[in-house]
Amino acid sequence: MHKVLIVTYYWPPAGGPGVQRWLYFASYLREFDVQPVIYTPKNPHYPIVDPGLESQVPSEITVIRKKIWEPHGLAGFISRKGTRRISSGILDREKPSLTERGMRWIRGNFFILDARIFWVRPSVRFLKPLIAAEGITMVITTGPPHSMHLIGLRLKQSTGVRWAADFRDPWTSIGYHEALYPGKRAQYKHKKLEAMVLREADTLITTSGRTRDEFRQITDRPIHVITNGYSGARNRKGQPAGNFRLAHIGSLLSGRNPIALWKALKNLVDKNGDFRNDLEIELTGLVSEGVLDSIRENDLEPFLKRSRYVPHGRALEKQRQAQVLLLLEINADQTRGIIPGKLFEYMAASRPVLAIGPKGWEAGEIVEGCECGASFEYGDQEAIESKILEWYRAYKQGILEVKGKGVSQFHRRALTERFVKDILWA
Repeated sequence: MHKVLIVTYYWPPAGGPGVQRWLYFASYLREFDVQPVIYTPKNPHYPIVDPGLESQVPSEITVIRKKIWEPHGLAGFISRKGTRRISSGILDREKPSLTERGMRWIRGNFFILDARIFWVRPSVRFLKPLIAAEGITMVITTGPPHSMHLIGLRLKQSTGVRWAADFRDPWTSIGYHEALYPGKRAQYKHKKLEAMVLREADTLITTSGRTRDEFRQITDRPIHVITNGYSGARNRKGQPAGNFRLAHIGSLLSGRNPIALWKALKNLVDKNGDFRNDLEIELTGLVSEGVLDSIRENDLEPFLKRSRYVPHGRALEKQRQAQVLLLLEINADQTRGIIPGKLFEYMAASRPVLAIGPKGWEAGEIVEGCECGASFEYGDQEAIESKILEWYRAYKQGILEVKGKGVSQFHRRALTERFVKDILWA
């Protein structure tokens, strides 16, 4: 039996998308004669907590927790709200306060790679004898936070163990990197460490083809694309009851503000009395004031229903109860390879996906390639309006649903099998 060590900052009771990838992969690994050992902080600073995910951890999985020191506690004395936003990587494009700008600058220039960097050295000292004692055949590090990869790098250098570095998001090209105001010294150090990780890992894993292509400019190491995915059975119940609900699950910040969508909905409301009576806009999670302002400017506030972060199980229910699911990404070249993890749960929900993002967005290509909805750019107001009207007419007939094709390849069990065959046993 293979035994793998998974080094991850996010583990239940952490909430949000970052925890789910290796939580579910670890759960399926045992079906392929692989025993996972999880290494994670004992006292982490999680911006979102979802206790319900703890029940998803199989009792047979060994979880090792070790204390960590990170500066968020000290920063909280200055601004608790700003600290929570920075630690979660949720940096809005709206003008931050002077205090938050200062905190971002400190974070971006003094805590390289990130605020969890102080966990690296003690973790390496602790894990070196563990690798030999437990018979670990591979170390897997998953980031962000990308300081986890430095643990893998140093373990490989000191023990020779095989090491796979899993990138849930890119490193220096991620959207919020520049929002931390890194200076020349910080930029140089990030680039140097990124290149070191990419060139010394035995295997690299990315969640998108565009991130793979970006890394290929830096390294000749093997790179495998293993996307995020979904668990459980796909929804087969057809159109749900209720209003014509357009739902977005997750943070919706100003950089993702779909102004063309709000204008399209306003036009449909103004022209169609039935549409006005049926429309509901449901936003679950953090929503920026910029987005709310756009909704108000288009007279859509009467149709708006908001709720804060909900546990993962409830989020899945909301997806299946929606008529149309909104998938939104920042309109920038560097986000073309960002594939939100919720996309695959949207696809499993079998509800039409309305994707709005940059030209050449990989997630939009998946939506259309799997026939799970439609993808548009931010300026496509007329086409967006036309598609919504088409879906609304199907809704009125009770036949609004998508069958999808090739969706099963994104089930987390199938993705875990790919990891085992293509990487672990390679």
